[in-house]
Amino acid sequence: MLSPEALQSIGLTLQLASVSTLALLVLATPVSWWLSQTKSALKHPIEAIVTLPLVLPPTVLGFYLLLALGPNGPIGELTQAMGLGTLAFSFGGLVLGSVIYSLPFAVQPLLQAFARVGQRPMEVAASLGASPWDAFWSVAWPLSRGGWMTAIILSFAHTLGEFGMVLMIGGNIPGRTNVVSTQIYGHVQALEFKEAHTLAVGLLVFSFAALWSLNRLRRASVGATP
Repeated sequence: MLSPEALQSIGLTLQLASVSTLALLVLATPVSWWLSQTKSALKHPIEAIVTLPLVLPPTVLGFYLLLALGPNGPIGELTQAMGLGTLAFSFGGLVLGSVIYSLPFAVQPLLQAFARVGQRPMEVAASLGASPWDAFWSVAWPLSRGGWMTAIILSFAHTLGEFGMVLMIGGNIPGRTNVVSTQIYGHVQALEFKEAHTLAVGLLVFSFAALWSLNRLRRASVGATP
């Protein structure tokens, strides 16, 4: 049986992954579409910035984000001026950190999917009188659904397994910021290996299921390609 603390951390983790994935789709969709369509000189620098979390240690990102969210940081000063306090060591801070850290896992699948759509279908839609908005949802969206599914699965799974980022900006506050990864760390620190093992196995099973689903999705996409 899982302890109440473990159940609470699981619930908070699922909530964090759901909110972060939704926010990532809202943010990554226009960014990916712009990157796939633009010929601007800013394309490669922006693409590098978006991809940076893949190679930068999460503790580095977490450290600078913690400074930015703190009372003397630019984001912290803004949220305090708005009467919201600071986002450091809060669920809102975890969401912001998760979105930044998982952004490449949403952008890259969408970028590849939009690039495969190409310019020709959009030009045909425009010649038939469709607006850019209508062409996107009637042409680009159906042709890139596989990329959307990949982005959702990767973003959700990656958020579940985050550790360094969430520990830096959220700590391990019971009921507020103690997600599964930090809960496992707390159990190991307390030499509670049985509890740590139970949560770790759960994450392992979910990660395997996510990768298995992605492989099936890719095989189905290849099989559906004319």
